[in-house]
Amino acid sequence: MLRGLPTRKNNRLQGYNYSQMGYYFITICTKDGHEFFGSIDVGAATCRPFVRLTDIGKIIGESVENINTIYPNVVVDKYVVMPNHIHMLLCVAGLENGRQVASPTAVPTIVGNMKRYVSMQCGFSVWQRSYHDYIIRSKPDYQRIWKYIDENPLKWQEDCYFISKEKG
Repeated sequence: MLRGLPTRKNNRLQGYNYSQMGYYFITICTKDGHEFFGSIDVGAATCRPFVRLTDIGKIIGESVENINTIYPNVVVDKYVVMPNHIHMLLCVAGLENGRQVASPTAVPTIVGNMKRYVSMQCGFSVWQRSYHDYIIRSKPDYQRIWKYIDENPLKWQEDCYFISKEKG
């Protein structure tokens, strides 16, 4: 280690096999927090916030949906593309002849390939260096995260409202 330089913290759980069967909550942010992916609007008919995707946001949506077809035994159960990040609920379902096995592809590989594909399509890297993952261990955990993803556009709008009220 060089003196004076910060050491980067490993975000993955040490010793955990990220190709084993389970559910994973993934969050990937943009480089420097840029809002490349879209904006939050309110639907006239529903009065509910939704994400209006930019062309980059649409590329991300397509690449997330393609995970289901590219990787056997991996399913994106739920996701949302936000203005400067995405959330995904990944299910690695490693079953073979009724018994649990490790998937041939680990979560870091799936995320890394998706990030590379999006950057190639955009012509520049839109992503921060790493990503956040959370290993889901219970049904209540899964339900809480599902709800969090579902309500993220609303929370974004509320956060922006409170920030603007504080400044005004």
